[in-house]
Amino acid sequence: MDPVLTDARRGHPGLYGLAVAMAASSVVTAVLAVVDERELLGAPLWFKPLKFSLSIMLYSAALAWMLSRLPGRSMRRTGWFIAVALVLEQLIIVGQAARGVRSHFNEDSPFDVALFAIMGATIVLVYLATVAIALRFLRERGGDRVTASAVRLALLVGLVGMSVGFLLVANGGHAVGVPDGGPGIPLVGWSTTAGDLRIGHFVGMHALQVLPLLAAGLAAVGRDRLDETARVRIVQVAAAAYAGFVVLVTWQALRGQPLLAPDAVTLAALGALLLGTGGALAGVLRRLPVPATA
Repeated sequence: MDPVLTDARRGHPGLYGLAVAMAASSVVTAVLAVVDERELLGAPLWFKPLKFSLSIMLYSAALAWMLSRLPGRSMRRTGWFIAVALVLEQLIIVGQAARGVRSHFNEDSPFDVALFAIMGATIVLVYLATVAIALRFLRERGGDRVTASAVRLALLVGLVGMSVGFLLVANGGHAVGVPDGGPGIPLVGWSTTAGDLRIGHFVGMHALQVLPLLAAGLAAVGRDRLDETARVRIVQVAAAAYAGFVVLVTWQALRGQPLLAPDAVTLAALGALLLGTGGALAGVLRRLPVPATA
């Protein structure tokens, strides 16, 4: 069996090293969040660097593993490019936190504007590099069909989540209907009084981990219970549902509605998504061959 969770270091040492560095950064920023009681926009000052450390760690580890599935040294330079760009991004976020000022959407001084412009440029380039990796996987053939489908779909859904970042820029912040800041869900900080575009951005990007882990879970079920075709279809249904949920929470945010206070229209859309997903999964399971009896 082709295992899903292989050694990420075989895929890309730069991305693997970045994941390790961000794990260390997560520990440091978590400690700083405890010992430094300063706040920024109503949230602990070091929560943003902590969240970005964790997010970059998961993103780079997932990409390192994905690149391990490509033959030879495919996309090696692209991986290094992403690693360097994300290091620069995180350095600015940590540096601005140390100064006690915002890193994103900060126009308080020419220096702050320049730093935010650099961050914007690096993220656009990371986005384009991720597009290149996704296109490379769409051309790749062979290997375990289930894992291959999970990787391709994870990259595509992840790009949908990354694309929500452009809406944040167009909106001039993450909150819709109120200024950034104010009451939020603990740790993540998502607004409890208005729409928050960070939700779709966060959920979509972490398809990079969720869908490959689903493929791993399906492999653990065993081929005697689910054949390859069924597992591929389950991954496809899950990816469609995941993408639908990203669109749903982004639509909810654009309407200025907090995640935890959905209106009847949002609940109806969520119900339709759940019913459609359940129906599709039931259809996959109905097509399973009936085991022979002695």
